[in-house]
Amino acid sequence: MRYYIIAGERSGDLHASNLIRSLQEQDPEATLRGWGGDYMENAGCELVRHYKDLAFMGFTEVLLHLNTFRKALQACKDDIQQWQPDVVILVDFSGFNLRIARFVKTLGIPVFYYISPKIWAWNQKRVHMIRAVVDRMFVILPFEKDFYGSFDYNVDYVGNPLCDAIRQFEPNPNFREENGLDERPIIAVLPGSRAQEIERTIHFMVSVLPPFMDYQFVIAAVTSLPRSVYEPWRRNNIRVVYDQTYDLLSQADVAMVTSGTATLETAMFNVPQVVCYKSSYPTYLIAKALIKVDYISLVNLIAGREVVKELIQDEFTPSNLMKELDRLLKNETYRQRVLEGYADIREKLGPPGASEKAARLMISYLKEPETIEN
Repeated sequence: MRYYIIAGERSGDLHASNLIRSLQEQDPEATLRGWGGDYMENAGCELVRHYKDLAFMGFTEVLLHLNTFRKALQACKDDIQQWQPDVVILVDFSGFNLRIARFVKTLGIPVFYYISPKIWAWNQKRVHMIRAVVDRMFVILPFEKDFYGSFDYNVDYVGNPLCDAIRQFEPNPNFREENGLDERPIIAVLPGSRAQEIERTIHFMVSVLPPFMDYQFVIAAVTSLPRSVYEPWRRNNIRVVYDQTYDLLSQADVAMVTSGTATLETAMFNVPQVVCYKSSYPTYLIAKALIKVDYISLVNLIAGREVVKELIQDEFTPSNLMKELDRLLKNETYRQRVLEGYADIREKLGPPGASEKAARLMISYLKEPETIEN
């Protein structure tokens, strides 16, 4: 079968790549094409366009790039129509992918969505539109099945693909030596994978260095962005490592992390963390008015309570950051409470195998089209 897959950022690219491998294992005749990144291409997908061309975020940022967004959307529609896949599989990236879903539905091609848009966070009524244009939804967070069920929309919970990615990870025994790191404990800095979020967070993150000279700060960088985004921050006691986030987390004592998938990845590596988030003020005000959940990190959302501290917008200050790092490093009772929260989250997520389960379900639905309908 012919699978067209669209992912719009690093984590979606990673999860799509594992799905691709599972589809190939279960469907030897699989041909794959799509929009995504290096992970997808290395897994065997013919890449039409890299997600870094669309790596802007936020309400106001999208408006500034509206013409680029429209051109990309039309190019993607044209490519799908020309290639005529058996199914289009959308991976998160809702602002782009939901528009693609509406178009693909008019072509009579099945639409599968892997990793739900976060509609439970804001504008929950979008579930009705999603139900109209998405034939099958495959969710990766335990509470999402109940959320969709409250709207009488039956979705498949397949487990969380991070469990798969981390299960496959093999630590580099020479990580420290190859990156010029000494034996001091590490404070990991995970500032995000988009230039805008990095610009708004990284200077605060590294500004807290002076009280922690017994530690080395290591910035998790990605090669999908220019090195000029990171290199100005490289100095004494601050190192930058590229595309080695899991190796970094496997060695870190604590981490400073932007919101998103990285917060859950950090928890899966059992690294106590503080979540840091700052956007443009107009974007923040709009989001604050719309968001319907109590937390922004996946860690706290899955737990249903505060497991890790979230420093958002005006609360994200160097003094607050230093205070929280100090607690995580020196208060053993507090640190242990965070780790116990992580254990609860792992239990809720369930065992590995999300990619295999999602691929198996997708293929079975395609082989028996009458089962696709909800």
